[in-house]
Amino acid sequence: MTDVVRIAMWSGPRNVSTALMRSFGARGDAVVVDEPLYAHYLQVTGLEHPGRSETLERHEADWRKVARDLTEGELPEGKTVTYQKHMAHHLLDGMQGAWLDRLTHAFLLRDPRAMLASLDAKYPNPTLADTGLPQQAAIFDQVCEKLGETPPVVDAQDLLQNPRGILAQLCERLGLDFDEGMLSWEAGARETDGAWAPYWYASVNETTGFRPYQPSTAELTPALDALLDECLPLYEKLHAHRLQA
Repeated sequence: MTDVVRIAMWSGPRNVSTALMRSFGARGDAVVVDEPLYAHYLQVTGLEHPGRSETLERHEADWRKVARDLTEGELPEGKTVTYQKHMAHHLLDGMQGAWLDRLTHAFLLRDPRAMLASLDAKYPNPTLADTGLPQQAAIFDQVCEKLGETPPVVDAQDLLQNPRGILAQLCERLGLDFDEGMLSWEAGARETDGAWAPYWYASVNETTGFRPYQPSTAELTPALDALLDECLPLYEKLHAHRLQA
């Protein structure tokens, strides 16, 4: 029996994370899970995110049940890979535990200058916690300590500039064969998209592959500039370990 590879990709918002989920969803051997801890996060924090009511109505909010499914759930016939797109800040205090040891971890980053401009446009006045960077750094440290080695880190710019090269390295690090099908996909929504997708996924739903990298030209407000100063050390810590094609 072929072993199942259960990938936890820890990202922050506006990091090209949905496009990467589309890429893994295009593999013939994979199923994807879209932000499975989001409902619990919204329930506990009480935050009024876009699509909050739809998310709580449609998705499981008991993180323990979610964790069991992520680590023990059966996959459809012919599938041997489950790709979990996680927002790192959805892993709240008290949720860490042995269940995380049963996953194969990876990390997705984006230059915080571009990320903050994109996030602020969708979710005005974000805080450091909203970026997911402190939580990514903490999870990264925990995984490194547990494994005794560095998990793979992908920077969105590198991915967009060389999708094949970065994906091939990522797959190798995850113990997978690279699948050429990961470079393209059909446009449109997916049944696996979270209930929040109508508020966030309009742009990615128009794509059929990774868009070419375009440097951000957005000007940051003074408040976002101050937030950038907090983000940069966390980003640079993980960025130093990124895959390079």
